[in-house]
Amino acid sequence: MRVTFLGTGSAMPTGERFQTGLLLESGSQNLLLDCGSGVLHGLQRTSVGYEGIDAVLLTHHHVDHVSDLVPLLKARWLSGETELLIAGPEGTEGLVTDLLDVHDYLEGRLELTFQHVEPGSVSLAGFDVTAMPVRHSMYCLAYRFEPAAEGADSAGDASDGDPPAFVFSGDTEAFPELIEFADGAAVLAHDCSFPDAVDVDNHPTPSELGRALADADADVGRVYLTHLYPHTDGRHEAMAESIGDHYDGDVRFASDGLSLDIN
Repeated sequence: MRVTFLGTGSAMPTGERFQTGLLLESGSQNLLLDCGSGVLHGLQRTSVGYEGIDAVLLTHHHVDHVSDLVPLLKARWLSGETELLIAGPEGTEGLVTDLLDVHDYLEGRLELTFQHVEPGSVSLAGFDVTAMPVRHSMYCLAYRFEPAAEGADSAGDASDGDPPAFVFSGDTEAFPELIEFADGAAVLAHDCSFPDAVDVDNHPTPSELGRALADADADVGRVYLTHLYPHTDGRHEAMAESIGDHYDGDVRFASDGLSLDIN
């Protein structure tokens, strides 16, 4: 399984980070996780490109997670790729339909299918996906990804033991149950939008995330911090120290274009 951070920013541009988006590859199948502004450009910098996506999966419907959906669909249509599966929480089909209604010249040009994702397990684009609701201002799902059996074989992952797992928190406050959802995962990518100096709801500060990581009964391989607002610029070292005051695990900052092979 390969994970590429296409966008590690937030609703407020930094000039260096696109909004949220990740590319997950399992064997020959490719999944786009969220599609915020700039993600289409980030996707095109990969070998997969926008034509190579088999499905899109949304964590929630805030604009910084969906704003490149229509540009993605138009680019695929222009390249002859009209079929796409779009999955996400309740309301995803209505969201996409409403977006396309604004651009009615696309009507009838796309062959979209939709999959409603609820808490629990689904199969999607070469992955076994488990969804968990999190704590945000809008209904949002965290996802745990493991290669489906065929995907693991074609990727050459070891067949013995548990498959490798990647967990994405979506937008959320930090709480131990979410960390426990990531128990055994090789990588957890977690929202850490603001430094401690910012009083914020619906997103965690480093101290809050550090306490949740420490309090959870879970073993997580490595944590990557993402969904970074401009307020975090120049404060990464202090943020890492705040987490380290509570949790002594491997914590790093994600960056646009970072790719991880998770085996």
